[in-house]
Amino acid sequence: MNFEDELKQKVQETEKTVYEFLPEEEGFQKTILEAMNYSMKAGGKRLRPLLMAETYRMFGGTGEVIRPFMAAMEMIHTHSLIHDDLPALDNDEYRRGKKTTHVVYGEAMAILAGDALLNYAYETAARAFALEPGHERIGKAFRILTAKTGIYGMLGGQCVDVEYEGKNLERERLDFIYRLKTSALIEASMMVGAVLAGASDEKIALLERVAGKVGLAFQIQDDILDVVSTTETLGKPVGSDEENRKTTYVTLEGIEKAREDVRRLSDEAIEELDTLEEKNPFLMELLKSLIDRKK
Repeated sequence: MNFEDELKQKVQETEKTVYEFLPEEEGFQKTILEAMNYSMKAGGKRLRPLLMAETYRMFGGTGEVIRPFMAAMEMIHTHSLIHDDLPALDNDEYRRGKKTTHVVYGEAMAILAGDALLNYAYETAARAFALEPGHERIGKAFRILTAKTGIYGMLGGQCVDVEYEGKNLERERLDFIYRLKTSALIEASMMVGAVLAGASDEKIALLERVAGKVGLAFQIQDDILDVVSTTETLGKPVGSDEENRKTTYVTLEGIEKAREDVRRLSDEAIEELDTLEEKNPFLMELLKSLIDRKK
C-alpha cells in the first residue's frame, strides 16, 4: 500500500474514532448539539488525532486509552476554528468548502458551540480514567492536553494574534503567536501519544521540539497558501490575511524566504525525529507531506 492509500485509510479510521465520541442530538439543547456535530463533521485532515495515534503506536502503545484523547484533540481544534471564523475575528463564511458555523446557526450559537466543544473535549478525555483505572500516565497526558490548549498554549497565541491584528509585528512576536496558536496542539498531540505509550521524559521533550518545528512550518505554509492558492482548492476564501491586515511570514519575509523556512524547519524536525530508536515510517512520511500540502 502506498502512502496516499494508507493515509486515506488511517484518516477514515481516525474519523470513525472521533465520531464515536460525539454527543447525541437530543433534548432541549438539541440545537447546540447539532451545531457542535455540524462543525466536527465538516471534514478536514484529522491531522492532530492522527499524529497522536501514530506517535502512540511508534512507542508500542496498543490499548484503547488513546481513543478518547484523539477525539478530545479534534474537538479542541474544531472549537478553535469555530471561534476563528466568527465576525469578531476572521469573519470567514466558508471552512473546508462548507458554510461556517456562525453562518448556519447564528453568531451566538456558534460562540456557544465552540465553548461547548472545548468543555466536552475535556469531558471526553477524562473517559480515559475509566478505561484504564490503573494507568498512572493518564493524569500526565491530561495535564499536557489542557496546558497546551489554554493561556500558555493555543488560546494565549490566539489572544496575542487578535490584539496585534492590523499592527506591525516583529519576527519574534510572530514566532510567539505561531508557536502557541498552531504548534501547541501539534506538540500536545505527539506528546500525549508518547506519554500514554510510556516514552521517557527525554523522548517526550524531543517530540515537543520536533512538533514545535512542524507546527511552525505548517503555519508558514498556511500563510503561503493564503497567497497562492484558490478558494476552490483551499476550501475557504484566500487573501483573508491581507484583507484583515494581518502580518504573516509572507508579508515579513517574502514568499520565497517563507518557502525556505518551511523546508528548513521540516528538515530539522525530520532529522531530529530520526534520531529516535523507535521508528514509524508512516509518521515520518506524514510529517514530510505537510510541507507540500495544497490545502
